[in-house]
Amino acid sequence: MGLPERLRNREAECRKLIPNKNVMKNQKVMKAVFLLVCLVLAVPSMAQFNLKKAISGATKMAKAVTLTDEQMTEYVKEYIAWMDEHNQVCADDNPYTIRLKKLTEGLGDADGIPLNFKVYYVTDVNAFACADGSVRVFSSLMDIMSDEELLGVIGHEIGHVAHRDSKKGFRTALLTSALKDGISSQGGKVAALTDSQLGDLTEALVNARYSQKQECDADDYGYEFLKKAGKNPWAMALSFQKLKELQGDAKTSKLNQLFSTHPDLDLRIERMEERATGEGIEKPVAAVAE
Repeated sequence: MGLPERLRNREAECRKLIPNKNVMKNQKVMKAVFLLVCLVLAVPSMAQFNLKKAISGATKMAKAVTLTDEQMTEYVKEYIAWMDEHNQVCADDNPYTIRLKKLTEGLGDADGIPLNFKVYYVTDVNAFACADGSVRVFSSLMDIMSDEELLGVIGHEIGHVAHRDSKKGFRTALLTSALKDGISSQGGKVAALTDSQLGDLTEALVNARYSQKQECDADDYGYEFLKKAGKNPWAMALSFQKLKELQGDAKTSKLNQLFSTHPDLDLRIERMEERATGEGIEKPVAAVAE
């Protein structure tokens, strides 16, 4: 026996008030699409907005907000594989690789994240670490730094991995690359974007910046990390001293790129020096001789 018509009508009205998860999800996507469509009005007429591609980008953007750890792991794995493929990785018997392997002996994991190290044979002076623990050191950086100085840079980068700064930065970069997917170039009026989403992601990551607190926290982690691994934590201060020394020679974008990610060197040198001195840790002999 069915409900009286009066009750059926009331039940139907109540159902209208209960949010539907699928409807809410679609509303979020459509809101993102709406914002992107509004962007068309702000883009000069010479630049064509690809609405179909934008909708795809908006869907990715909504998905990226709710990325699971498993999905993030896959994205990072895909990215680092792409980077290794598009840069010349030094072979196991290469002097650069042998030096780095010896230098990082005992550096197994960062807060449970397994670490792996490779050298890129490139002219850029830099180093980076991904959220999955992949650390990549550029050969040109190794050319101008001592072992202790390199350890300081590596310890700092690992600090960002351990504190999940790298993961958060990667997520933000993914969102940025998804937004870029909606715009294409016409007549050279707007800078052409690479066809590869991974290329866009690389650009976003290169331009990413950490907060001063994140940088200091990474310094502190790097210090403790190296000390627990049996390395001399003076490496942190020495690496920043080297960067400051080279700062006056930073006439090329390849050097400026590295310095832009390591601001306030004087303060950071002072913090690391005071900590090592206060703990009675001896400065490496080579550094004292200098």
